[in-house]
Amino acid sequence: MTRVRVESFTISLDGYGAGPDQSLSNPLGVGGTELHQWAFPTRTFQRALFGNENGTTGIDEDFASRGFRNIGAWILGRNMFGPVRGPWPDLNWKGWWGDSP
Repeated sequence: MTRVRVESFTISLDGYGAGPDQSLSNPLGVGGTELHQWAFPTRTFQRALFGNENGTTGIDEDFASRGFRNIGAWILGRNMFGPVRGPWPDLNWKGWWGDSP
């Protein structure tokens, strides 16, 4: 049986990966970005997302670097595939795979 391992994903102590009241205009919910603030300044995060070698070291960096080891696939939002910013032009679009992903 295939196994899926989720890494590099922050959750709160009560088990949520986003804040309350998620919406199209607030995809991480109210206060959702605060949940992930620990990772943004780490050297691993800076290297993986921005291609620079700057970043903090210490406990957060150690944890972030372990979370990025052996990642074989990424599941991210639309910015992973192109520089798409702003509102979705058409809310009916569900992906290039059609009705059966």
